[in-house]
Amino acid sequence: MAKAHYIIVLNMINNLISMILSKFTPWKTTLISSLPYETLPVDLASKLCTDANCIKTASSDFGKLVQETPSAVFYPSTNSDIARLVKSSYDSSSPFKIAARGNGHCVGGQAMAKDGVVVEMSSLNGNGRIRVSWSDSLGFYADVGGEQLWIDVLRTTMEQGLAPVSWTDYLYLTVGGTLSNAGISGQAFLHGPQITNVHEMDVITGKGDIMTCSKSLHSELFYGVLGGLGQFGIITRARIVLHKAPSRVKWVRMIYEDFGSFTKDQEHLISINNGPNYVEGSLIMKKNLANNWRSSFFSTLGESKVNSLASKHGIVYSLEVVKYYDEFNIQTVNEELEEMLKGLSFKNGFKFEKDVSFEDFLNRVRIEELKLQSKGLWDVPHPWLNLFVPKSRILDFNQHVFIDIVQKQNKSSGPFLVYPMNRKKWDGQMSAVIPDDNEDVFYSVGLLHSAGKIDNCKIIDDQNKEILEVCDEMGIKIKQYLPRYYKTKEEWMKQFGGKWNVFEERKAKYDPKMILSPGQRIFNFN
Repeated sequence: MAKAHYIIVLNMINNLISMILSKFTPWKTTLISSLPYETLPVDLASKLCTDANCIKTASSDFGKLVQETPSAVFYPSTNSDIARLVKSSYDSSSPFKIAARGNGHCVGGQAMAKDGVVVEMSSLNGNGRIRVSWSDSLGFYADVGGEQLWIDVLRTTMEQGLAPVSWTDYLYLTVGGTLSNAGISGQAFLHGPQITNVHEMDVITGKGDIMTCSKSLHSELFYGVLGGLGQFGIITRARIVLHKAPSRVKWVRMIYEDFGSFTKDQEHLISINNGPNYVEGSLIMKKNLANNWRSSFFSTLGESKVNSLASKHGIVYSLEVVKYYDEFNIQTVNEELEEMLKGLSFKNGFKFEKDVSFEDFLNRVRIEELKLQSKGLWDVPHPWLNLFVPKSRILDFNQHVFIDIVQKQNKSSGPFLVYPMNRKKWDGQMSAVIPDDNEDVFYSVGLLHSAGKIDNCKIIDDQNKEILEVCDEMGIKIKQYLPRYYKTKEEWMKQFGGKWNVFEERKAKYDPKMILSPGQRIFNFN
């Protein structure tokens, strides 16, 4: 029988089995899809699921903006299972697309594989996937499975008085997921993004090869994968830099009426020696209240005071600063903080301070998430727009985007973040893209919208597109972080700028059949 006829018959049989099974055990209907099963070993095929619940979960993400239906979801037991799956696709005459899914927190379909296979990385989560070690050359480090959540990395390393140095604001993300983008938060000005705090990785390439890579071993793959949007390989292990963990933090927020003073003070803070350990800024407006799902920092009285000022001015700016401490500087931390904040131009009477544990500070978003989940308000569309903006144009961005669009149109409650990065803390050899200019500082802007209804989601999404158009018209050469608005090769070439040729060459070398991460539509435009 010809192979084509064989596949047709096989699929007919599979579909018939599916119909029968669904009447008796609908929760266990597997192995029914249009994938070329004759190329898969039996033990791998048994780990594929096409049950409606499996497919539904893998067809959407945190953004809820994109629906891409895979043929199956793969539940690996080992890294080798993933490698063999990819190898089966690579060796097939009809390769199928594959995307790794961590905790499903993407906002634009990056972890989806239309008509292909989504690899459910959490299936790997077992004992021994986070191991803390020490060496003369590296100091303390943690070997961490790519499927591991950062909150579990934190708790495991804290047991030994250690912690990674660079974070995201939300810790229920996977290590592989954030390293495929960059991984940023208010510590990035000091320690760089998470991708610059990795010693080595194990990666499964688009050929199905398992490769260990570092700056000195298969360095091209190492640099390509970090910030590479999943295009060159699936991260199954990362060796993460660890430092001594503090026990507590002094957490301060100051309110500004003038955006120029607000950005000037942020840039000053990230430039001083022995300064803050964390700096972020945010907008507060009439609809975008002082306390939000990102953190309920302010007391009832403080929130009322700040919201009243925001109502009066239409928009004010909050500068958020943290200083870590432990038993060694507990006697001097207040003096250090006072010296650090001396001369800043925040509004008199609008400085607020808290003292919390290190873990509670890092995990602040989770506390608010649980509150919203209890009210059914978390599982909604999130049409986010994340940008990097050149320092020289941030005042223009404030006027033409924050004020003329976000504030005046008043379509979302945010939160809206804006904070500086030090360029020297980023490694230009990595795939992650930042503004092309040579300024020492650039800004991260996060418009973290929530949309209660699909109609409202489209309204906000259209506003995001308007912001991108305004930046283009004004010549503000932004770069998208977590990019999702590109539809053509030319747009992706513009995004990557001078890195495009290397990016394309790495794709041809490590994923020549363009199997991995099709949801980004960087190389797969259908």
